Amino acid sequence: MKAIAVIPARLASTRLPRKMLREIAGKPLIGIVYEAVRSSPLLADVVVATDSEEILQVCRSHGWKAQMTAGTHRSGTERVHEVSCREGAGVYVNVQGDEPMVRAEQIAELLKVMEKPGATVGTLKTPAAEVDVQNPNAVKVVTDMEGRALYFSRATIPFDRDGMRPVYFKHLGLYAYRKTALDRFVKLPESSLEKSERLEQLRFLENGIPIFVGETPHDSVGVDTEEDLQRVIRVLNGGQGSGVRGQRTRFRLAGIGCVFVPKLLQLRGGGRWRDGNGKTIPPTWRAFARPGSARQVYSWK
Repeated sequence: MKAIAVIPARLASTRLPRKMLREIAGKPLIGIVYEAVRSSPLLADVVVATDSEEILQVCRSHGWKAQMTAGTHRSGTERVHEVSCREGAGVYVNVQGDEPMVRAEQIAELLKVMEKPGATVGTLKTPAAEVDVQNPNAVKVVTDMEGRALYFSRATIPFDRDGMRPVYFKHLGLYAYRKTALDRFVKLPESSLEKSERLEQLRFLENGIPIFVGETPHDSVGVDTEEDLQRVIRVLNGGQGSGVRGQRTRFRLAGIGCVFVPKLLQLRGGGRWRDGNGKTIPPTWRAFARPGSARQVYSWK
């Protein structure tokens, strides 16, 4: 199954102007993303799809493959579709250009989802950090027993009426498509739920196109604000979130760092936190545990 990744990249951005070209350790954001995606051995190619001549020239000057796409596209999915009309593949992976923490493991899980019979659209979820549960900028997803998405929302879903403390899942903005799904998507009008939530994936669901969802322990971070950008810079420089390991470690880099380590982190005498190997976790971090959950959630800031 030949798979190529497409990275939609627009220069215009309301909250963080020209963010695609903002530098992290001397390299533009789009380059950080490109090289992170290129680290996957499962991809035959990686293409930046942009409507900006400036982004195009920056990519070409660094040897990052890029193509110019129409400035009339309303979404990244439409930009991926344009590339799919020029580049043949069995699966097209859509990685947003503002996701510098994307990992090869996430791409591997996403491609595994696309091996399921009947899967024409796939995406990923990860256990939601406590700070993300009520955050409308962190999209939540609920799935059926077969791993198909029932709904995506900025609201907190499912609603915990009786205090059962369900495990919430955050949707990660990585997608995989078959060409047939892309062809159909661009012919459909924006759906009512898509307009309400401002989530383009709801167009698939409202039109009866199933989205298969894989689970990963690895979170991602979207750079939407100056604060997001500075946190990513600190993380890449070995700051926040470094030095803690666990069986299922995940950091939420856009906000408070979070680690999912079932049964491995324990509160010891003197108020010190240690990991499963007995290593002391930095005492300057503040920890919160969510009791009564099958998955313990620990947060530091």
